[in-house]
Amino acid sequence: MRLRKLAVFALLAGLSGQGSGHAARQIYDDTANARRQILNAVRAAFQSKRNIVLVFGANWCPDCQALHAEMVGPLASMMQRYFVVVPISVGNYDRNKDVARQYHVSLARGIPAIAILDAHGKLLHAEKPGEFSNAGSMSPSVFAAFFKKWEPQR
Repeated sequence: MRLRKLAVFALLAGLSGQGSGHAARQIYDDTANARRQILNAVRAAFQSKRNIVLVFGANWCPDCQALHAEMVGPLASMMQRYFVVVPISVGNYDRNKDVARQYHVSLARGIPAIAILDAHGKLLHAEKPGEFSNAGSMSPSVFAAFFKKWEPQR
């Protein structure tokens, strides 16, 4: 069973560009302390009156790469103005599962998975399971509408 999982992850890594001469962006730090990242985000969000976006994902995940591309591309000004973004590595679904559970984020139906917190760290929204797991085929307007709903009230 473990060998089968490794084969699937290797295939997905290949689909995301790894091994084909096009390295995937290193968005998620497998060595980062997710709880410390969230604490730092709460401090920054409180000072700047922004909300927090927790993005659970992995560098090997093409849909995680697609969501990130939207967030730093077409949605960059919105994201910078209204949100503190925290990319949280799930590794090969073996990291930060407890953190995902704490924020009511299900990883069972795929990644990326998102939770929105207010500037005090209070959970505002945990996505429906699998809501962004096909981010690579979603319209940019879907992302914009989603994040627009969670802009902080100023």
